[in-house]
Amino acid sequence: MVDNGSSDGTAEAIRERFGADPRLTLIVSRQNLGAVGRNVAVDVVPTEFVAFCDDDTWWEPGALQAAVEALAAHPRLGVVTARILVEPGAREDPINAELLHSPVRGPDWLPGPALGSFLAGASVMRTQAFRQVGGFSRRLWLGGEEELMAADLATAGWELCHLPHVVVHHQASKVRDPHLRRRHGLRNTLWFTWLRRPLPAAVRRSWQVLSTAPRDRVTLDAVADALRGAGWVLRERRVLPDRVEERFLALEESQRTSAARQYVS
Repeated sequence: MVDNGSSDGTAEAIRERFGADPRLTLIVSRQNLGAVGRNVAVDVVPTEFVAFCDDDTWWEPGALQAAVEALAAHPRLGVVTARILVEPGAREDPINAELLHSPVRGPDWLPGPALGSFLAGASVMRTQAFRQVGGFSRRLWLGGEEELMAADLATAGWELCHLPHVVVHHQASKVRDPHLRRRHGLRNTLWFTWLRRPLPAAVRRSWQVLSTAPRDRVTLDAVADALRGAGWVLRERRVLPDRVEERFLALEESQRTSAARQYVS
């Protein structure tokens, strides 16, 4: 467990209640590392597979076993993304339909629909694959951080798929700042686009994202953030190989029309 910069006594409570349990390793970060908190955990896990569980998600009994069985049976499968049920009420998350009907073409051996990206809090990963690509980017922090990692996984030869019988529950936190999350999500989408997509695709995708985002201060701040990172983006830019770029081309229409991916807050 990584306590990601909390200030409410969580780490102390965990130590008091579970400190004698040898199955638990508690790592306390003095600051909120965003998605990099997952990197800190993966650095020390001894297992072949790792399932992320955020502070507002929990796995359906049997889900992790099903994901591990799929990963163990397919050595080039790097990520399994679950079906998400929204709580309270166990309602279908709108993203489920997009995952199930993904337009991405994958190899015939995949046990479920091929994906171009994944949702970290709803995924089980092969530890080797995570470490090979260096985990989540420290620059992106949090908010759409998975897209860059998914592209690098595919470039390294790993496959991603959706398994609807693997189920995770999500009860969204009410204490997070939705405007800040949107600001980071917009910035990170623009950064990923210019870090990895070919020039024509980068221009087209940037226009799609910005033309559908609200015309407000949050969007303006996100664009300013993205521009401030332009030097870093240019230094780190590595265009995707054609076989991986095809995946993101296939996703553009669903990204443009998605009800689950709108940049609103």
